[in-house]
Amino acid sequence: MFSTQTELGIEKSIFINPKTFHLTVLMLKLWNKDRFEAAAQVLQSVSPKVLDALESRPVSIRLKGLQMHFTINGYLDAAKDLGFIEQTFLEVIIDAFTEAGLVLEKDANRKLKLHATIMNARHSRSKNRSGNADSFDARAIFGQYGSEEWGECLLREAHLSQRFVYGDNGYYHCCESIPFPEGM
Repeated sequence: MFSTQTELGIEKSIFINPKTFHLTVLMLKLWNKDRFEAAAQVLQSVSPKVLDALESRPVSIRLKGLQMHFTINGYLDAAKDLGFIEQTFLEVIIDAFTEAGLVLEKDANRKLKLHATIMNARHSRSKNRSGNADSFDARAIFGQYGSEEWGECLLREAHLSQRFVYGDNGYYHCCESIPFPEGM
């Protein structure tokens, strides 16, 4: 049995920086300036359809529990509870980027996986002999927090953010955004 968090593969470096905490709708493959510009244009052009899907109501999401994504290294996400309207507006966004050819074919047919990553072994500063980050054992975390109510969050806008590039506030660089309806 493991006795320390380090032996479980849990170290500070695998936790997501709170300044960059976000909900991921879709990962796009934007490897050049033309694709970034196309993605920004798609996001702007889909804004009226998003507002229609939201029926001009504010977007609120409830985070509850945890789920594990099994990849080579693994990561831990806060689970979410989506209503019909939230599901619909997300599908509008995903469909627009897919139709524009900005989503890799292998990702285009995946079921919607809105998620908020809180731990990711790829961020680990510790590496195994092959130079890859080791996975971590999250069983104790699931036991304690697996059904935790994390709270509700009002979403104010959708961002097209650039990975590994940060603004002055420490958050991902926003290439483009569209506002959501404001709360009452």
